[in-house]
Amino acid sequence: VLRGPASVIYGSDAVTGVVHVITRGGIGRERTGARGTRMDADALVEGGTYDSFRWEGAARGASGPVDWSASLSRFTTDGAYAFNNHFRNTVASALLRAAPDPRTQLALSGRWTDGRFQFPTDFTGAVVDQNQFATNKELTISLQAAHRVLPTLEARFLAGRYESDIASDDRPDPPPGPSSLSLRDADLGRWSGDARLVFSGLPRTLLMGGVALDDQAERVASEFDFGFGPSTDLSDTSRTNWGYYLQGTVTPVSWLRLTAGGRLDDNERFGTYWTWRASAIAFAARTTRVRAAGGTGFKEPSFFENFGGSGIVGNPDLQPERSTSVEGAVEHDLAAGRVTLGVTGFIQRFRDLVQFTFAVANPGVDPNYVNIAKADANGIEAALEVRNLGPVSGRVSYTWLDTNVEDAGFSVGADEEFVQGLPLIRRPEHSFSAQAGTIWRSRVQLGAVLTYVGARDDLRFAPFPDPTRRIELPSYVTVDLSSSVAVIPGGRRKPGLDLRGRVENLFNERYEQAAGFPARGRVILVGVSSTYR
Repeated sequence: VLRGPASVIYGSDAVTGVVHVITRGGIGRERTGARGTRMDADALVEGGTYDSFRWEGAARGASGPVDWSASLSRFTTDGAYAFNNHFRNTVASALLRAAPDPRTQLALSGRWTDGRFQFPTDFTGAVVDQNQFATNKELTISLQAAHRVLPTLEARFLAGRYESDIASDDRPDPPPGPSSLSLRDADLGRWSGDARLVFSGLPRTLLMGGVALDDQAERVASEFDFGFGPSTDLSDTSRTNWGYYLQGTVTPVSWLRLTAGGRLDDNERFGTYWTWRASAIAFAARTTRVRAAGGTGFKEPSFFENFGGSGIVGNPDLQPERSTSVEGAVEHDLAAGRVTLGVTGFIQRFRDLVQFTFAVANPGVDPNYVNIAKADANGIEAALEVRNLGPVSGRVSYTWLDTNVEDAGFSVGADEEFVQGLPLIRRPEHSFSAQAGTIWRSRVQLGAVLTYVGARDDLRFAPFPDPTRRIELPSYVTVDLSSSVAVIPGGRRKPGLDLRGRVENLFNERYEQAAGFPARGRVILVGVSSTYR
């Protein structure tokens, strides 16, 4: 999890941070030896409230210079509504790595997801639909290669393919349900590539430069009938982005590390755009670290914002949404490194936010999307982390967040998404979490998580002709518990068996994360897991 804008390396969407998901690797040579062969395996089955059921299996192995991993899981559950509220999701992933020689590494990974979500609510949250559902299928495949050309120069290459098929299906319901028809199927394909050089030939310096390619294509087919006669729409669009970046890290003295980088993106739609990032970390003492960072990020418009469809006119001339962020932090270790205190302050500016409007001079001709809105987000995060302090490990964190709309753009009135001088919707000013875990006699594991989310503004949608209302959602607190008991302790090449239990929302808190859509109540799950090492 990377903090702050990271568009220099990751390009679009890395506006305030990046969550980098890395497929679990196989068994390394440190456990098998240069020519050893070994395999580990895990399995889990659990079920409980809301007809929830989950199973998963995973295996990892190695043979000589090759290691691999594979996993398969499926999760099904019902939601909080009385009908048409079932969810199922299947996920498979795999990784194959090889080291043909001491200077070369190769890795091929893939991930496949197939999900279906049935939901009975309309856009206001009213429970009215008997047969509405959405599906999501995704496939990601990547090939990575690294080769040390010289002792101080390494070349790295990444090629990837991403495909998604996102569909929604809402056919006419039996009376008295909705009689409208809405079908939509969006196929997105993306080829990506990244070639970079890493140079370590200068004293206390690491330089990295590269070229990235992102080639996207989307095909959307839709069919609608809202009582005015059927209509169909088909769009087939594409766009390409080239990115060129350079980043350097230098350690001028042993207690200071500096990093700076820049990137130029050349996009087929919005032209060129520069981003930068600079950071510093200073070891003020053996147990104290001071961090500072600043930079910019961007988010390219969506395909629908660029090209429109279904009666909406896109804007091919949209600029990317952009952010500027500055932050500073202090971390201090106590108790021989088993306790860490940290405080971070940040200032964020968001500009050229894309806004939708029906109020255009020439409907059907002028674009419905324009860069206009502006907002700020400033805050402080404080955290206390405990690692193996006696039998306990845990973390406590608090965030104070102050958001403000600087320019509401087309939004007029007090019940809009953007209101001049008011906070952004769904951003609580105060949030808090505490989690703790312990292991007793190496056989019993216990964990607890408490989460507090403060009051925040939201929009309560209503059916026509009633107006949308801006409301304040009340704060809420949830408590989750988890436990695991080793009934048959595992050993070397001996499978173990654990009994597991989880309780989500222990006190059955009634709350809404988004207005009009209640969260689930108490969930109790029990199961068994087995590990073979």
